[in-house]
Amino acid sequence: MSEARLNLAVQKSGRLAEGGMSLLKRAGLRFGYGRDALHRRAENMPLDLLLLRDDDIPSFVAGGACDYGIVGENVLYEAQARSERYGGLEVVLRLGFAGCTLKLAAPKDGSVRGVEDLEGRAVATSYPGLTRRYLEERGIIAEIVEMRGSVEVAPRLGIADAICDLVSTGATLEANGLAAFETVLESEAVLIRRRNGRNGPVAEVAATLIQRAEGVIASAQTKYILLNAPTAKLPDIKALLPGSDAPTVAAVAGRDDVVAVHAVCREQVFWETLEKLKAAGARAILVLPIEKMMA
Repeated sequence: MSEARLNLAVQKSGRLAEGGMSLLKRAGLRFGYGRDALHRRAENMPLDLLLLRDDDIPSFVAGGACDYGIVGENVLYEAQARSERYGGLEVVLRLGFAGCTLKLAAPKDGSVRGVEDLEGRAVATSYPGLTRRYLEERGIIAEIVEMRGSVEVAPRLGIADAICDLVSTGATLEANGLAAFETVLESEAVLIRRRNGRNGPVAEVAATLIQRAEGVIASAQTKYILLNAPTAKLPDIKALLPGSDAPTVAAVAGRDDVVAVHAVCREQVFWETLEKLKAAGARAILVLPIEKMMA
């Protein structure tokens, strides 16, 4: 480990890998190839990537082999539920991609309808630590059946009465005759580090990386709106702009009754928003993406 270079762990394949690399590239990092297929070196920042399995990332960060890691909250909290070794890991930044939900589900035509029905039953899951802790916090004692894949078939094969699994669209549950009845965890990609990690130059690199990542995340969630509005309707127009504190208002050449409004909107801009703006008198409405943003 270099004393002057930040070591960052990312997933080597999958949604987290794609989202993580996209975030880093949009933050301005350029990568060359490293010593092997699991290592890449940033060319314009003192930072090295380690490409790992997602469930290995908490171990590398907790053990000090990596300073930071990009991992799903579900993986982090499962590791912490299993072992005190990971208690020193903390979330630095929520990254806004790879969202999923860990849910309890059971057969639609079965007798399990809620958490209280799991008392004395068997629950199949790839997240035994989270599942056990969630149930015990609610006073439910159930048998936890750990599975590494195909969890959704467990009730149909008589292995378990219910499951606890990641859900995105719900199509897999539907295909196996299951219905979700409880949310255990809302998860997304997060940047993690070990408390009391390295200081000095590495901490400065980390601060720069975090600042850039925050800018990337903010720009992805923010839009720039330009429109013309009747001067008399300006208060109504400003009230409709989502998440805009103080839009810029400028004169329109040759018009005393119309102004140009420019606004950075920090909330999602829906078609309904544009329709309301038009109904209030706005014209020539443009919604533009923001590539980079720094507060």
